[in-house]
Amino acid sequence: MVRGKRIAVVVPAFNEADKIARTIRSVPGFVDHVLVVDDGSRDGTARQAIRSARRGLEVITHPANRGVGAAIATGYRRALELGADATAVMAGDAQMDPADLPRLLAPVLAGEADYAKGNRFAWPGCWRHMPVTRFVGNVVLSGLTRLACGYRVFDSQCGYTVASRSALVAIDPDAMFARYGYPNDLLGRLARAGIRVVDVPVRPVYGPGWRSGIRLTTVVYPILFLLARAFLLRVGARLVRRPPARVASVPAAPGPA
Repeated sequence: MVRGKRIAVVVPAFNEADKIARTIRSVPGFVDHVLVVDDGSRDGTARQAIRSARRGLEVITHPANRGVGAAIATGYRRALELGADATAVMAGDAQMDPADLPRLLAPVLAGEADYAKGNRFAWPGCWRHMPVTRFVGNVVLSGLTRLACGYRVFDSQCGYTVASRSALVAIDPDAMFARYGYPNDLLGRLARAGIRVVDVPVRPVYGPGWRSGIRLTTVVYPILFLLARAFLLRVGARLVRRPPARVASVPAAPGPA
């Protein structure tokens, strides 16, 4: 626990047998529940995760691949059942720095925000670490997401996040978009619920041999559709005088990149 609060970490994983044990070991010891959601992997990811035998580890398996959004939703539902006060998401490919987790948790546990979202662009020297295609794509999608959702988030596609219990109840994990594009859908849901969102600098991590599994055809239609829907729903919410979306920022961590 941290500050008397129960902490859960959801780890969505698909064919990450060679990385999942390292990811689980990296989760800080203060985390009460590590919820690995194996999304229909074919390489023994769940088996490797179970072998980690970490305190508080639970491995949940989808019989077939349903998408990263669906895997996170499964983890969120389980975290709510376990009574978690704050729930983080850390990818199963060891691409998120565990040293950033306390910084993401801090505003949520202090009651300053309900949802903390990692912002790799705010990390010193981000452009030196992030592949050019990923950098440009994220800049474009983040700009469109700001327009659609009303939040001044600067890294809409970053999956390193922490949500309060009240935020998860408000957005209803069962209604989340199942596949890539879930961050944009989730931000739209948070905005419509009036959830306080904070940007937190996190270190961009791209190891040797990194390659993206994202394809243009999997991005353009679903994300543009989700953003258009979020924009129309936000306009509708303003017409009925819903509370405006609020966002804050956390200063970048000192030190070298």
